[in-house]
Amino acid sequence: MMHIMRKSQSTIRAAAKEASHERIVRAAARAIRRSGYGGTGVADIMKEAGLTHGAFYAHFESREAMLAEAADQAGAEANAFAAKVVAAVPPEQALRAMVQAYLSREHLASIETGCPVSALGSEMPRQSPEVRRAATRRIKEMMDLVARQSSDWGQPGAHERALVTVATMVGTLMLARAVDDPALSDSLCSAALQALAPSVA
Repeated sequence: MMHIMRKSQSTIRAAAKEASHERIVRAAARAIRRSGYGGTGVADIMKEAGLTHGAFYAHFESREAMLAEAADQAGAEANAFAAKVVAAVPPEQALRAMVQAYLSREHLASIETGCPVSALGSEMPRQSPEVRRAATRRIKEMMDLVARQSSDWGQPGAHERALVTVATMVGTLMLARAVDDPALSDSLCSAALQALAPSVA
């Protein structure tokens, strides 16, 4: 009986630690998009997650390890949203719907919960290898999702178009967020949408 109780308590503690870990990673994924990698402090993230600063090292070996998990989580969230957009429309409308959602005013305003590539792209070259590796994996996943919406998916042309589509989407959103002119921001998104998915614009 004691053995069962100990095992049960151990399982409960492990589950609680896992839940805390997930809270930290989700908070960090929001923070890196909101404040950038350099502006993301451990103390603030732990506070946002509802935990003490001292508990950090029970979950991560280093700040870089946390940032790598945050980059992975942010990318996973963005790709899951894109997949949801694709699943909600007929296959022939999937790419247009994805581009339209990405370049929407809602996404433009949602830097904290939106695509981490457009929020953090200019910072990536200066990050640690583990952070870049995590981000790269999710970027490749994003490119693959775009390529799969092509009628000739699996052919070299589909992959090349996906690279151009993703690069255009990300670059457009970065520029649209950078400028302080709402009309120019709208024009950038409209022009990219017209170039990538003419029948939507």
